Amino acid sequence: MRSSLPDFPWDALAPYADKARAHPDGIIDLSVGTPVDPTPDFIQAELREASNSPSYPVTAGTPELRQSIKSWAVNRLGASGDFDVLPLIGSKELVAWLPTILESSKVLIPEIAYPTYHVGALIAQAESIPVAIDADLWPAADLAWMNSPSNPTGRVHSVDEIRKCIEWSRKHSAVLISDECYLEFDHTATSTSIMALTGGDNRNILAVHSLSKRSSMAGYRAAFMVGDSELIARIRELRKHAGMMVSLPVQKAMTTALSDEQHVAQQRARYNARRDALRPALEACGFTIEHSNAGLYIWCTRNEDAWVSVDWLAQRGILATPGSFYGDKGKNNIRIAMTATDAQINAAVSRLMAE
Repeated sequence: MRSSLPDFPWDALAPYADKARAHPDGIIDLSVGTPVDPTPDFIQAELREASNSPSYPVTAGTPELRQSIKSWAVNRLGASGDFDVLPLIGSKELVAWLPTILESSKVLIPEIAYPTYHVGALIAQAESIPVAIDADLWPAADLAWMNSPSNPTGRVHSVDEIRKCIEWSRKHSAVLISDECYLEFDHTATSTSIMALTGGDNRNILAVHSLSKRSSMAGYRAAFMVGDSELIARIRELRKHAGMMVSLPVQKAMTTALSDEQHVAQQRARYNARRDALRPALEACGFTIEHSNAGLYIWCTRNEDAWVSVDWLAQRGILATPGSFYGDKGKNNIRIAMTATDAQINAAVSRLMAE
């Protein structure tokens, strides 16, 4: 590669993890947002039932999965007009490889963002340009990423902000892809999918969704995209050649997971209850909560270098992520994940309130 990749950011957390682990009552890891709540039993049962899978799966997805995704996109996202769908091996691989697949040369990414947006541009040898959500200020580019609710900030973009992004896409004939993997986890704000705002004209518009958090299926690597039929056809063709296909048992499990909303509501309630428990404890310790209206994270600051805050928490056996991992704009913030058990969250609250 002509452009070297950055160091894997979480490796830099290792010394602070060691410090937190030395706490008399052990470490409470609120850094990496990996789900800990069990995959619902009915999804596990479907995976087991489909485990005898000697044949190659189809890149495009089974007819049942495709219909399940399409119905969900209409009913949950408000999608209309002509659109297609495509299953993915988790959403991260799409984020990392889409600029390469589309041969992009200039990629816009959120100024505070999941690091893989930038890494994907580097892999494609493309220019990566951080931008604020105001699309009136965006330069011309081949591809732009939008992320609402945001990882790491939990910011929910307004309908007007999203519409301006769509206008930018149409003005520049550029691909706009909305990462909506946290759309199911509203708390004090209501999220809107980009697919509800295209007026049925989905040219150059894509949305990506994941079942990792929605259905506690991170280990399954199960995600999908929705949007422009012609664009998805191009992406699907390359993925067929490259062998980028979701295993058939996982496709069966995805179909089942998308048929049920009750387990999603239960999981949303868990995450929101954990946020409600942690927020006042953090505020009592001098942290100011910013955004954090949806998603799985609390984005906060004590107006000090993020690593100082990370170290302060590590001394209390709590591991958090420095906001600098998500761009220079986050250098004074930390991200705290709700992806811990209720018992661990309650223990973290107790440690914080003991201050």
